[in-house]
Amino acid sequence: MPNPILVTGCAGFIASRTCEMLLDDGHAVIGVDNMNDYYDVRLKQYRLERLEDRDNFEFRRLDVESTGCIDRLYAEFEFETVLNLAARAGVRYSMVNPTVYMMTNGMGTLNLLEAMKKYGGKKFVLASTSSLYAGLPMPFLETLPVNTPISPYAASKKSAEAMAYTYQHLYGIDSTILRYFTVYGPADRPDMAIHRFIQWIDKGVPIKLYGDGSQSRDFTYVDDIAKGTIAAMKPLGHQVINLGGGNNPIELKAVITKIEQLLGKKAVIEHLPMHKADMISTWADIKKAQSLLDWQPVVSLNDGLELCVTWYRENLPWSSQIQLGTAN
Repeated sequence: MPNPILVTGCAGFIASRTCEMLLDDGHAVIGVDNMNDYYDVRLKQYRLERLEDRDNFEFRRLDVESTGCIDRLYAEFEFETVLNLAARAGVRYSMVNPTVYMMTNGMGTLNLLEAMKKYGGKKFVLASTSSLYAGLPMPFLETLPVNTPISPYAASKKSAEAMAYTYQHLYGIDSTILRYFTVYGPADRPDMAIHRFIQWIDKGVPIKLYGDGSQSRDFTYVDDIAKGTIAAMKPLGHQVINLGGGNNPIELKAVITKIEQLLGKKAVIEHLPMHKADMISTWADIKKAQSLLDWQPVVSLNDGLELCVTWYRENLPWSSQIQLGTAN
């Protein structure tokens, strides 16, 4: 397979869609994933099956935190470009099992950068997070000092960002860090708010809402995120770039109302105290993405939510059964 792109976490929500778009553009892709059971593996298998039928795609099941696995992969393929989208995600579970977050997000990133140094890789794209901006003024600029992460998840992503900078400085590996803002879309993770809201409202299960619902997010549709990730493969030196909706953040209670309308059902809401590791609001300044990547989001929240509900209905009954796995 000539000049393949390595995409880690390829059975994940964002990475699988990125792989699809890369294949549509004619690229060869090697996808790796450990298929862990943090959430229902059926969802990962669903995404992976959509890739395995495609020409120019090959899958390897492995852990990026295993140095031996990465070395064996590089013995088989030569990669100039690596999209490191594998991650342990989720703020709350990172407080339960911080070690696995640091291993995947921190050690996994180090292993990939070491392999690029050893075997001659040129471009490294890292998926990072808006969670690093906790407590800082909005809209969030990439130049803000993100030195006070409030969850192990955010701290592990900060360590990965720092390592990418170091390897660019020492070894000239072109690294672009993308800070994603509340990505949603069809077949997304079951611990994400929109997935849970659709499932719970449809089944008449009370929504567990932390706070009064006035907390807000800069929701970004997965296709927009995937396009921005692919655009970031160009040579840029070292850059940190926000990929977000770029609009005024949307309150969760407004999202619930829209899903109620799409499903034709009323939500039952159980209010819980705000979680200490949760951010009140997120809002991306996306001028840098517009300038460097010629990127801006095009899918509105209304259209994106409609696509999510359509996918949910088309994949019943199993879509209503997807839940967090045994790891949680």
